[in-house]
Amino acid sequence: MTALHLRPAIEQLEDSQIVEVWRMGFAVPDVVGLWVGEGDLPTTKFICDAAAEALQEGKTFYTYKRGIPELRQALIDYHRRLYGVEIQEERIAVTSSGMNAMMLIVQSLVGAGDNMVCVTPVWPNIFRAVAIMGGEARQVAMTGDGGGWHLDLEKLFAACDARTRAIYVASPGNPTGWIMPEEQRRAVLDFCRARGIALIADEVYNRLVYTCAVAPSFLEIAGPDDPVFVVNSFSKTWAMTGWRMGWMVMPRAAMVPMERLIEFNTSGGQPFLQAACAKAVTEGEAWVKWMVARCKSGRDLVLERLAHMNRVRVIPADASFYLMLQVADLGRDPGSALDFCKRLVVEGRVGLAPGTAFGAGGEGYLRLCYAQSNERLALAMDRFEAFLGKA
Repeated sequence: MTALHLRPAIEQLEDSQIVEVWRMGFAVPDVVGLWVGEGDLPTTKFICDAAAEALQEGKTFYTYKRGIPELRQALIDYHRRLYGVEIQEERIAVTSSGMNAMMLIVQSLVGAGDNMVCVTPVWPNIFRAVAIMGGEARQVAMTGDGGGWHLDLEKLFAACDARTRAIYVASPGNPTGWIMPEEQRRAVLDFCRARGIALIADEVYNRLVYTCAVAPSFLEIAGPDDPVFVVNSFSKTWAMTGWRMGWMVMPRAAMVPMERLIEFNTSGGQPFLQAACAKAVTEGEAWVKWMVARCKSGRDLVLERLAHMNRVRVIPADASFYLMLQVADLGRDPGSALDFCKRLVVEGRVGLAPGTAFGAGGEGYLRLCYAQSNERLALAMDRFEAFLGKA
């Protein structure tokens, strides 16, 4: 048999520890899964109806590489409402998921031997995107305490060198819920401008904030020619994870190369899905407010229950729909949190994600997604508390 020779960078890709635990739950039918980044609600009816109507209208053909004009205009209006900024049409690209936007950006920036500096703990797919391109993801870990998560900018800047092509920042963060302070956003933007380094801002959770209507954005301080890529997604805010739809705002100079990359990756998206996305953006504010209130209620319930569990310490967060928690005696060995989560699935019938999945700074933590009904969260907390009593 002829041997198959794959690129070493592909053969050596590590599996996601989140998925590793999630797969175990397939054999536990009554498990309460708080492991992956989605809630328990299907997409709301008015969005689904818009997709069905577009299908009935025959919107099933190839379309504009950067998205249908109606959706791009809806996103221009959306950014104006949220941030008071005017985004030029040529800076917007609709993508086949937020992850697709990330991959396109990494493809445009990173080559073999290059590096990207990432603020961690963070969603691990960005590490794999860099590895696929033959680059190095350099991790700069935040520290967590009773006041939240904290980033040392000196460490961030020191991690950059002549081969650094981008800095990646997720704010609000997954899994931390951390929101980057304004003075740090301005300092990072100034650094990137001075060094000619791209800034990738993952703002997927910008609406899931409990202290204000929307999280601060790099779009508020960056100009159209700054080396800033802002990535967003329809998945979280509008409960559309399975639709795989996202978008990016990019520098003007990136438009033509990005259109080409979209052509060679996906040849553009599905117009009937994009019609539904336009409906979500233009008519979905009532849904968003309800969704945020539901998540806040879930967060408050989980925080109250965890506060009465002696072995548990939680890092507070006012954004995203995650909490990072520590369990006494869990240990900081990379395998400890993963083993704990696997046992919790089988013995406790609750699904959490190991903090080690999210890179440096996640050691010794567990991530809990509380985008669930209060009834399911209460059941999960009952089971988690019982499991801690035996573990």
